[in-house]
Amino acid sequence: MPINFDSALGIHADALRIRTQRAEMLATNLVNADTPNFKAKDMDFQTALQMAASGQKSAALNTTHQKHLAGNGENPFEAATLYRTTLQDSLDGNTVDEQVEQAQFMQNAVQYQASLEFLGSRFQGLTKAIKGE
Repeated sequence: MPINFDSALGIHADALRIRTQRAEMLATNLVNADTPNFKAKDMDFQTALQMAASGQKSAALNTTHQKHLAGNGENPFEAATLYRTTLQDSLDGNTVDEQVEQAQFMQNAVQYQASLEFLGSRFQGLTKAIKGE
């Protein structure tokens, strides 16, 4: 009987991919902390996970004219991407709060590690099942 990895791993492989993309987004915010008019972004994890669970890879863009540009597909969870609200306005229009971004990045890193450990235990269980242990 063949093993279906999608059903064996469940949503956790998608969760790991979303956590990776969120880490990249948060790192971009931190790198641009001194860039004038840079707007900090974050991802709504629950929305992105629901999109992944339903098989939706990106938000559908409505184009009403043939010369409208299609999405570039750079962020498959663009519908889950939000701009962060600021706690204190800056003079240069930048919305990055380094302490908030660092805290979010670390929280995401812990959740990423937990997802990795869970997937590791799933693979160990599958290996034992294959070996008949």
